[in-house]
Amino acid sequence: MIAFVFPGQGSQQVGMGRALAKRFRECRETFEQADAALGMSISRLCFEGPADQLTLTEYTQPALVAVSTAAARVLRARGIQPAFLAGHSLGEYSAHVAAGTLSLADALRTVRSRGRYMQAAVPVGAGAMAAVLGLDAALVAQACAEAAQGQIVSPANLNAPGQIVIAGARAAVERAGDRARALGARRVVPLAVSAPFHCALMQPAQERLALDLRGLVVSDPTVPVVANLDAEPKRDGAASIAALVGQVTAPVRWEEVVRRLASEGVDTYVEVGSGSVLSGLIRKIDRSARVLSVTDSAGVDDAVSVLDIS
Repeated sequence: MIAFVFPGQGSQQVGMGRALAKRFRECRETFEQADAALGMSISRLCFEGPADQLTLTEYTQPALVAVSTAAARVLRARGIQPAFLAGHSLGEYSAHVAAGTLSLADALRTVRSRGRYMQAAVPVGAGAMAAVLGLDAALVAQACAEAAQGQIVSPANLNAPGQIVIAGARAAVERAGDRARALGARRVVPLAVSAPFHCALMQPAQERLALDLRGLVVSDPTVPVVANLDAEPKRDGAASIAALVGQVTAPVRWEEVVRRLASEGVDTYVEVGSGSVLSGLIRKIDRSARVLSVTDSAGVDDAVSVLDIS
């Protein structure tokens, strides 16, 4: 059983989608639709950069959704059909475009606003995120609780065993990192991010985004989307939107998402879009899984060959 999984922010790179667009009509058409929806050449930004603009959150988010959607359409046109979909943070929007919950145009415009709202929620430099390596989730939560001192700091990405990202006020994140080391963390790595995503500091962004999302015309997903919020498959439009709203301030439960997919019978994961971050995480969570990464035309050929689509 196949699941498509879609990457989130941090997977962007200049040149993403270019090889796919050069070879596949479905990809070119997707980028044309994305450019029209946004009123700008997001395709040129993906293909040529500049990198400093591509890393701005309001551009990163629609760029990644465009690339993931293009790659997913290429795969489906060649007969590869997922039984489940999931995405990491922003990637959940790509999953809902693939599921038909959201139109591509609505998703692109919404995630551009999502990026702006997230950036505006916390002054630059006031928040931080850090990856805690080699410590289990309960001890990471303990480190955050003991280090908060009235400020916000909490687990933000429960990515894989021994790999948890924390987010919050900068000083509180630094204290939590020190406490995590004292509790046995192997390493604590500060992340180069523009805002502290998936924590309570994002509440202003969540409130603004909720108005946008609830104003969209949505459909029930044609393929279940396992949500970051609770690792539950979403099979109707209203539940899908509620999960997208809730994930802004809630942790990304990626390990639970993958375990839920496995419990549903998924044994093959196809990472669709830029990079291979999720492929690495999935291998840590489910060592028996078959994992493919489709970032370029060679990845499409490999997926078609491995999955024996005729």
